[in-house]
Amino acid sequence: MTILVGIKCKDGIIIGSDSSATFSAGQISTIEQSTKKIQILHDSIIVAGTGSVGLGQRFCDVIDSAYASRKFVGLNGIQMATKMTSLAIENFMSTRAPAGQYGALVAYTADNDIHLCEFGNADMQPELKTTGIWYASMGSGQLIADPFLGLMRNVFWGDGMPTLQEGIFIATWTIEHAINLNAGGVNGPVQLSILMKDGKARLLDEGELAEHKENVSGVVAHLRAYKEKFSANSAPSLPEVPKA
Repeated sequence: MTILVGIKCKDGIIIGSDSSATFSAGQISTIEQSTKKIQILHDSIIVAGTGSVGLGQRFCDVIDSAYASRKFVGLNGIQMATKMTSLAIENFMSTRAPAGQYGALVAYTADNDIHLCEFGNADMQPELKTTGIWYASMGSGQLIADPFLGLMRNVFWGDGMPTLQEGIFIATWTIEHAINLNAGGVNGPVQLSILMKDGKARLLDEGELAEHKENVSGVVAHLRAYKEKFSANSAPSLPEVPKA
């Protein structure tokens, strides 16, 4: 069980996740453990996957090896994504892994620009996020996250992409929302990573995450206070007490 959130911003890219891994015996879930779901390769590529852990390890190894052997040099954003898909499917087919077992969000640099790509869970086919569609979610929490991300866009960023700091706020709130409402298998703590315009990728530390969690709590408190405002305006007026 997983929730992944990716956001392409004006000045960077964010990929976030929960921290829960579910063990299973066939179709039966057995236990749940905390795990690291975001990998940073060569300080410049962020990978967060959903589905088979083993296929995720192989996907990261394929990208790591291809980068080290310079197979991505000279490619633009979509060409690099297509190359990742081709190499990954070739690797998966070598052991006859069935389709639909793994998907991922990947952030990387190509052609002097940063890119966020969604590799579909059903077939690993790549889709770059753009100024028109600048966010994505994946995993079992997607049915919770997608409507929430749509609300955030309509309320705050209907006129374009957010800044990196605004995007971190969106990702933090979305993942916390999915954790709070999910029936099981999606749990904290929130993990967030960023890819900067200069091509450097890193994980946010606990102090940075705490700041954005406080911002989320502040917005929630403001909305609760606003409810009191319109509740008071709609309350019926009380009749005057008769004088003796």
